[in-house]
Amino acid sequence: MIYPELHFTGQVWRPPYEAHSQLLQLTSGCTWHKCKFCSLYHGTPFRMSSLSEVEEDLKVIRQWQPRARRVYLTGANPFALSYNKLMDVAFLLRKYLPHMVSFGMFARVTDIVPKSVEELKNLHHLKLDSINISIETAHDATLERMNKGYHASDILEQLSKLDEAGIRYNVFYLNGLGGKGNGEASARATADVLNRLHPCIINIVSLTIFPESQLYQEVLNGTYIEEPEIERLMEMRMLIDRLKIKVNLLGHHISNTLPITGALPDDKVAILREFDKAIDRFPEEELRAYRSRIWHL
Repeated sequence: MIYPELHFTGQVWRPPYEAHSQLLQLTSGCTWHKCKFCSLYHGTPFRMSSLSEVEEDLKVIRQWQPRARRVYLTGANPFALSYNKLMDVAFLLRKYLPHMVSFGMFARVTDIVPKSVEELKNLHHLKLDSINISIETAHDATLERMNKGYHASDILEQLSKLDEAGIRYNVFYLNGLGGKGNGEASARATADVLNRLHPCIINIVSLTIFPESQLYQEVLNGTYIEEPEIERLMEMRMLIDRLKIKVNLLGHHISNTLPITGALPDDKVAILREFDKAIDRFPEEELRAYRSRIWHL
């Protein structure tokens, strides 16, 4: 028997909490492709799936998963598509998967800019209930150095629109991104911004530099010095300590030398205690050796 195939090309990523979602490719690659540290979509140019491809895939999904309740649209940032194109996709989802109760996707901060609050509300009405956004940090100097294409004020302005529209969002924080000596500043700036927003989950990932990234070359030529592992632990501790909002933390990624999960504010004291013990217990060399063994994220 020959099974039909879906149109997946390039790298396919999804957050761990989307493990039971039906995946559907909407884009491949990244629209920006300029972040110095990133190697996730190396070698994959940005491409938007045609509506005909999306519809073909939905016909297959309807055949094999007719009662799918959650759909996750793959690609580095499918939310870059225009409001009208996203609405077209939302209508197709409703047409082919009548049992679907929600869908989500990745986005860049800048993808939200051209969409009004009213348009965001319309997408939410058609079951867009969550977006994952890699803000990385809200430390402007680091955002500029890493060529993220936005500033802390943009994070605050655009994510506030999602709050107003009722769309849940999860953010990714990239621990250690500022380099040696900048951990505290990054933690303070990011906590200050997030305390004015309402993220559902803060995903914490620790910077791990691979040869495919531009930042790797800067490490080799000495223009970028990686943040020491103990400083990274102190950075994460400070970020969590300064957060005043009710939010879930997911920090059990392979890149983190101290994996943590919990809910703030209830678990804050216990989490901070774990960081204090790790900072006192583990030598820098041991933590660095762990990172050197990470060959892929």
